[in-house]
Amino acid sequence: MNFLKILLIFFFVSFFLTNCAKKEKTSLIVEEDIELQMIRAFKEGYDEFKKGDALYAAKKFNEAELLFPQSSWAPKAALMAAYVYYAQDYYFDAESELKRFIKTYPKHPDLNYAHFLLAMCYYEKIVNEKKDLGPLLLAQEKFNFIVQNFPESDYALDASYKLDLIQDYLASKEMYVASHYMKKKKWIASINRYKTVVEQYEKTIYVEEALHRLVELYFTIGLENESQKYASLLGYNYQSSKWYEKSYKIFNKKYKSKLELKKEKKSMLKKFKKLFD
Repeated sequence: MNFLKILLIFFFVSFFLTNCAKKEKTSLIVEEDIELQMIRAFKEGYDEFKKGDALYAAKKFNEAELLFPQSSWAPKAALMAAYVYYAQDYYFDAESELKRFIKTYPKHPDLNYAHFLLAMCYYEKIVNEKKDLGPLLLAQEKFNFIVQNFPESDYALDASYKLDLIQDYLASKEMYVASHYMKKKKWIASINRYKTVVEQYEKTIYVEEALHRLVELYFTIGLENESQKYASLLGYNYQSSKWYEKSYKIFNKKYKSKLELKKEKKSMLKKFKKLFD
């Protein structure tokens, strides 16, 4: 009886081990097949991208990711899907893919690139900064994130450069609005906009003109001390600029620029020559 029990136990153990071995072998074969399918889908995606078909290429990269999500190639496929959308100007689709990548693969070594590409999607959508600030502010936020969180990456330098350009865009909008108010003779509203440029965008190319406009506006409404303050600031920092000359003329009506003196000299020379004709 005991011998029969032992025989039965041995039989069931042998059967179980054999069945497991078959399953493991089958699983390996299936996994190999899936990996080959994934590689094939990735290659098709790359080939289609080279041909210029971004939509089909992205579809194949997404397919490669889904076929073998535990593979190291899965996040690469997801990132490639985002890139092909970006490369063909499908910025909204690229944004969606990149946000999903950042959420799905938060520790991936190419995370800094994903954030940078997302920032570039926002940046490329800047069409008219004077009317739509949305993409501009999103790009600024994301580029700042890159500089702060990935300062040693290859993308931090480019992000800093883009931030400077964005500052110029934002200052340009303020100048545009200030000029509009100035034409409408809304002096205080215009002053506030120009002051924003001077205080928040002092490193941009617009600060010199903004200082001059403040000199001009304060002089117009009779606040000569304020006007003089901004004229001094303009003279201290930008004495050689054309805007300083314009501001100087507000307080010195008889002042003539070098260009004006040169024109007068030429005019006098012409008149002198006519005496001998």
